[in-house]
Amino acid sequence: MDDLYQRVADGVYRITLPLPFALRSVNCYLLRDRGGWTLVDTGLNYPAGAQALDAALAGLGVTARDLVRVVLTHAHPDHYGMAGRLASAGAPPALLSAPEEAFARAQWHPDATNPEAIVTFFGRHGMPASLCARVYGDIIELRRLTQPPPPMATLAPGDELLIGARAFVAIATPGHSDGHLAFYCAAERLLLCGDAVLPRITPNVGLWTSAGGDPLAAFSDSLAMLATLDVTLALPGHGAPIERFHERIGELQRHHHERLADMTAAVGKSATAYQVCCAVFPTHELSSHQTRFAMAETLAHLEYLALRGQIERREDAGGIFFLPAH
Repeated sequence: MDDLYQRVADGVYRITLPLPFALRSVNCYLLRDRGGWTLVDTGLNYPAGAQALDAALAGLGVTARDLVRVVLTHAHPDHYGMAGRLASAGAPPALLSAPEEAFARAQWHPDATNPEAIVTFFGRHGMPASLCARVYGDIIELRRLTQPPPPMATLAPGDELLIGARAFVAIATPGHSDGHLAFYCAAERLLLCGDAVLPRITPNVGLWTSAGGDPLAAFSDSLAMLATLDVTLALPGHGAPIERFHERIGELQRHHHERLADMTAAVGKSATAYQVCCAVFPTHELSSHQTRFAMAETLAHLEYLALRGQIERREDAGGIFFLPAH
């Protein structure tokens, strides 16, 4: 039981839940609240994850009806997936930002059309049709692991959450997802940072559709803003608590600077995003699930470079490709 949860601060428990892919695990956080408990993020709704969450809550003497709040940093399936299951067992609606609520409805609800838009977008950028089909299947399977969809209510950046004796402020940290929120308790220099900052891997920063904006710029701005906070303990969505928070931000900033140089070099004389992806990532070793993230990250970096005139984007009937800047 102890390997399922760990006390990380007074009245705060990290619950580690398994995932059925290479990332292996996700963190949820249970915080003692007035009249019950608040749960931040929920894990993916598949048998091993559900059993682990049930066992962890039981070990702490908590049921779904003891949850006075369920708060989501973002609506990716490993953070959102069991919100509906918990609501069915008596938990309140999930609180998340308005952009994440819209994303959840577009991506995970049974009538959602976003998966089709993603694979069409990837196909225009050179991903082979057979791989696009596998990517589509992966997304549909993930949708199954987010059912039933939860009732939802929205939080806005700047909103304050009183959780027990702690006052947390919701902070917009877009990049990994458009409406990602972190939660900062200034009095204790404590940050629930979701996937905005991770201790051992870099958060995926992906461009998923043609309307996806400039996610790498948003992520860079989020890191710069987070670097101004006084944080002694950051609790991430994956991995161990971060005590060298500002040092870790610097490492992430350097990583993306280096990745931009790699992407620029991989464009060569002309390349599709998929060709750049295969040059930068070991796609021959990756599952279709992992390649989907590698492709989205490649597109985010290429879009960043194109918007700043460092490379050129061209489109014709055959698809979209990139050239050196002239």
